[in-house]
Amino acid sequence: MVTSQLYNTTELTEVIGSGGIDNILKDLYIDKSQLEYQRKRYINALNRFTQLYGEGDVLIFSAPGRSEIGGNHTDHQNGKVLAASINLDIIAVVRPVNSNESVSEEGSLSGHSGVNAGIIRIVSDDYPMIQVSLSDTDINKEEYSTTKALVKGVTAGFKKNGFKTGAFDAFITSDVPMGEGLSSSAAFETLIGTIQSHIYNAGKVSAEDIAVIGQMAENEYFGKPCGLMDQMACSVGNMVYIDFNNKEKPIVNKLAADIKEFGYSLCITDTKGSHKDLTDDYAAIRQEMNAVAGYFGQEVLRGITLKDILDNFKELQEKFGDRSILRAVHFIEENDRVENEVKALTSGNIDEFLRLVSKSGDSSYKYLQNIYSTKDTANQGISLGLMMSEIFLGDNGSYSSGVCGNGVYSNGVCRVHGGGFAGTILAIVKDNVVDEYRRNMDKIFGDGASMILQIRHCGGVRII
Repeated sequence: MVTSQLYNTTELTEVIGSGGIDNILKDLYIDKSQLEYQRKRYINALNRFTQLYGEGDVLIFSAPGRSEIGGNHTDHQNGKVLAASINLDIIAVVRPVNSNESVSEEGSLSGHSGVNAGIIRIVSDDYPMIQVSLSDTDINKEEYSTTKALVKGVTAGFKKNGFKTGAFDAFITSDVPMGEGLSSSAAFETLIGTIQSHIYNAGKVSAEDIAVIGQMAENEYFGKPCGLMDQMACSVGNMVYIDFNNKEKPIVNKLAADIKEFGYSLCITDTKGSHKDLTDDYAAIRQEMNAVAGYFGQEVLRGITLKDILDNFKELQEKFGDRSILRAVHFIEENDRVENEVKALTSGNIDEFLRLVSKSGDSSYKYLQNIYSTKDTANQGISLGLMMSEIFLGDNGSYSSGVCGNGVYSNGVCRVHGGGFAGTILAIVKDNVVDEYRRNMDKIFGDGASMILQIRHCGGVRII
C-alpha cells in the first residue's frame, strides 16, 4: 500500500489528479465509481493542508470505520466478535515537526523545526485547530469527549508501551459519520496511532498494539467505557474474527471470506436517533453482566455456561433482577453464535450464516434489550428500522422463510448495529435488490440515511 516515492504537496496534487494513485484508491474503496470523488477529496485535503501549514513534503494516511457483523456487546466480557473494516475512512495529510528520527519504510522524511516543535497540531475538516504538547500526558476530565483527549491518550499510550512519539502537523478529513455506529472515534485513534507508528517507529508498531492503545485512550482520556472490538477492527482491517479471552493478547484472525462473493452487500441505515444521554444505558449492560459474573467469582461472563445460570436461577433473579439474567444469557449464546458464524462463512454456507446473523439480532432485541432506551420510549428509531427492513426484505412486503427459515427473509437479514439504543441498523441484502432497499429506507429516514458499504481489506495504513 506504500508508494516508493515521497512527494511535496504540489507534485502530489498533480500525481493524484492524473490518476497516479488510482490503483491504491481502488484497493481502499473497492467501488470504482468512487474514484473521481476520492481524487477530488485527496486533492482538497492537500490544498487545505497547504493553506494551513504551507507547501513541503507530506505523507498521507488512512484509517477505516468498522461494521459489527456478530458479537453484540460481547467484547467487554472477554468474548468473541466478528467485525469488518469498511470503505468509509478518515484520511490525514501529515508533516513531521522537528524530527530527525522520522522514518518510513521507503526512506526518511525530515520534519521542519520551529516554534511548534514538540506540539501536535491538527485541523479536522471545519473544526478549530487543536494543539497537544508531547509533554502533556495527564488525564484531564475537563477534556472528556474531545478530540484533544484522544490525541493525548494515544500519545501517552505509545510512551507507556515504550514506543517513540513525535510532533506533527496534520489536516484530517473524515467520511466516517459520527454517531452512526461506524466507530468514528476508533478510526480516529487508529489514524493517530498509525501516524506515530510510521513516522517515528518505522511502521513497526503492530495493528493489535495500536488498537489496545486506542482503547485505553478512549476509556481513560476520552471518558467512554468501551470494549476493544471497534479499535481492533479498524486497525487490523478486513473481515476479522477476534477472541478477547486474553485481553492483553487477543486472538485476531483475518478471514478469507467476503459476503460479496455470495452476492450480498452490507447496508447501514441511520435511524436518526441521538447517542446523547445514552452513557448510562451502555454502562448498565456492562454493569449487569459483571454483576452476574461476580456471583460466580469472576470479573466477566466469559467461561460461565447456560447451565450455570439455570442451576442458580432463583438466587440470581433475587439478587440482580430479570434483565441481568437476560443479558447474561445473551452473552453466552451470542459468544457461541460468533464461532458458528465464522464456521458457516468460511465453509461457504451463506444460508446458515444469515440465519445466525438474524438470531443475533433477535437476541439483542429480546434479551440484551439495546434497541431503545427505557428513558425515552416514545422514540424507537432502531425498532422502526428493523420493522421496515423486515417488510422490505420479505416477498411483496410479507414475511418469507426464504431458503434458510427461522428469521431469514427472502432478500436478506437485519440486526441492530453496534452499541444500540439509537443510531444504526445493519442489513445484509442481496445485490439485486440492495439499491431498492436503500431507496425504501431513505424514504422512511431521509435522503442518505442508508449506505451501501463494502468490506475494506486493510486497516490503518500509510498511503503515501
